[in-house]
Amino acid sequence: MSQDIVSELAPSGTIRAGINMANTLLVTGSTPAGEPTGVSPDMAHEIADRLGVAVSYVPFASPGEVADAARSDAWDIALIAAEPARAENIAFSAAYVEIEATYLVPESSSLRLVEDVDRPGMRIAVSAGTAYDLYLTRSLEHAELQRAKGMTGAVDLFVAEKLDALAGLRPALNRQIEELSGTRILEGRFTAVQQAIGTKPENVAAAAFLQKFVAEAKASGLVARLIERHGVEGRLQVASDD
Repeated sequence: MSQDIVSELAPSGTIRAGINMANTLLVTGSTPAGEPTGVSPDMAHEIADRLGVAVSYVPFASPGEVADAARSDAWDIALIAAEPARAENIAFSAAYVEIEATYLVPESSSLRLVEDVDRPGMRIAVSAGTAYDLYLTRSLEHAELQRAKGMTGAVDLFVAEKLDALAGLRPALNRQIEELSGTRILEGRFTAVQQAIGTKPENVAAAAFLQKFVAEAKASGLVARLIERHGVEGRLQVASDD
């Protein structure tokens, strides 16, 4: 292992991994000591093993907070969705897993397809700062986004304001269907949120290493095994190489 990579990713001898605790598909539990467990923490642990260093998990309440922390020295790698707005401050690898994002609507809604939502007058509840919020912000031409803190806040906003749609990751919306009677999920998806591994843009050697690591982790079946290990098959998919 190149010393340049180690010095960039673990200058203290421990690699600090920024973890988005809000994504319950990627962080599915915790150890008795309180450390996160799941696909994302395991990917960070594998990286540390490759480097021959220890790993320390730095938890964040939302992906936006992980991304914002790129401006400080809070983490060495970050495991969040790759987005153009975030790529201004983070050098991302290719994606290792992806999650479909779509809409939940009232059962009585005339909306049938994802493409139907972007119309004048349509109001969409969304969790602020998520990858799908960033995607919709740059993609929607007519519909209006109304933001709330976290998925719980977005659900509350959707219900309280009787909005037209609730944007979210399909697995999370599937859970909401069970709690929100009289709702349904639209067919199709407006994007697939692609989870990647990022580091500081100046870490050129480290960025190349992370890119190679992710490619090998997908090709070797490691990512698929982690998805199975943590019981999230059918909700997480190994990202394509496109």
